[in-house]
Amino acid sequence: MIHLLFTGGTISMHRDAAAGGNVPTHSGEALVGFSRGLDAISPYRIENWAMVPACHLGPDRLWALRERVRQVAESGEVRGLVITHGTDTIEETAYLLDRTLDPKVPVAITGAMRTSSDEGWDGPGNLLAAAAVAASATSAGRGVMVAFHGKVFAGQTVVKFHATDPDAFAAPYAAPIGRVEDGCVVYEAGKRGSGEGGKSQLSPVQLEAKVALVPMVIGDDGTMLDLARADHDGVVIMAFGSGNVPPGAVPAIGRWIDNKKPVVIATRCPTGVVTPLYAFEGGGSRLAAMGAIPAGPRSPSQARMELIIALSAGVAYGS
Repeated sequence: MIHLLFTGGTISMHRDAAAGGNVPTHSGEALVGFSRGLDAISPYRIENWAMVPACHLGPDRLWALRERVRQVAESGEVRGLVITHGTDTIEETAYLLDRTLDPKVPVAITGAMRTSSDEGWDGPGNLLAAAAVAASATSAGRGVMVAFHGKVFAGQTVVKFHATDPDAFAAPYAAPIGRVEDGCVVYEAGKRGSGEGGKSQLSPVQLEAKVALVPMVIGDDGTMLDLARADHDGVVIMAFGSGNVPPGAVPAIGRWIDNKKPVVIATRCPTGVVTPLYAFEGGGSRLAAMGAIPAGPRSPSQARMELIIALSAGVAYGS
């Protein structure tokens, strides 16, 4: 049996003329009714956990979702889970779950880029593909994945790469780990398929750490960094190129580090990893020497989630 956990998102939406746009409408039962062929994939059960857009899932709700997934996975009653989710923050949810849960029971997250009011609604097809991933014996031990537009991504590598296209997701620092073709799940070589597969899981009690995400701009003087420092436990900076910032921002970065608050340097570039090569004022090499931490193979949103998880789990600054 697989557990279908519905949280809302575009996959649940329909256009409401009175509201002036798309709003959550369809329950899990309705979505299953639209997705013909689910019975042939696996026995299932439905849980209507929420019906909200992804941007309404704050840290408390996100942790509550994580805890519910953990409870179901540890119950021994299901072989896999499917989560329907708004696409805007799938990458944060997938990262959190894959970083903090036992990978034994597979979890397939999916959603839609079009609503039931649109031509070419992709919701039913994505739901069927996710169900196939959750039910497949070959998925055991692969942890959290995102199944979307026929592709399967590891939870810690997937990002939303297009704002509106049905083929919206990519893994800029990795690659899809599999695909779903005619209801069959085919994986590439390897068990976990995640760039983070070798990392031990972190187990915070809740998401209590507050981490700012501050983009650099031309001529940045550190004002936004200074404004965020008092109310946040750490910061991820969206730097230029391979990890460089304007000279005017450097003193503000130093104040974070002096306060023993971690500074992680990510890049605003869609692909490529922060590489501390430059030793001019504001260059990545100088920032690393100050104590700033390169984000590694993570997008800014993934780097922020990693820092939230680590700080919430009590990982020491600089670890």
